[in-house]
Amino acid sequence: MNYYSITFLGFDPGKDKCGIAVMKSDQTLLFHQVVPSGEAIATIFSLAKQFPVEKLIIGDQTTAKKWIKELEKSGWSTEQIAMIDERYSSLEARDRYWQMYPPKGLQWLIPQGMRQPPRPVDDIVAIILIERYLAKINAPGNT
Repeated sequence: MNYYSITFLGFDPGKDKCGIAVMKSDQTLLFHQVVPSGEAIATIFSLAKQFPVEKLIIGDQTTAKKWIKELEKSGWSTEQIAMIDERYSSLEARDRYWQMYPPKGLQWLIPQGMRQPPRPVDDIVAIILIERYLAKINAPGNT
């Protein structure tokens, strides 16, 4: 498979909310959002119609197996879904948030490790999952 021009959908599953991101293989970010869990499947299908998604990357923790069953019931094939290690992705997403949205005003005086993003970062976790998958498939020996 030529991963040069593929569009990936990252999915950070959760009980209450889910992070979703769409990114091209050149790491161009096309979409990212946190959605209520009840809207996740519909949002994924809507995005798959809007973008030529070829692979859905899902985090392997929490409720992943339940979500994979739901996705398969909804028409996604096993070959279209890849699980990726999501350990420490929430911590990484917190740091990434501040790179994407630098603090303003006096907030920049607070050390980054002590700052809390003002919103959930599940969508940024979904971005990180795609990046981890790309790093894995582009690693030497995985051609």
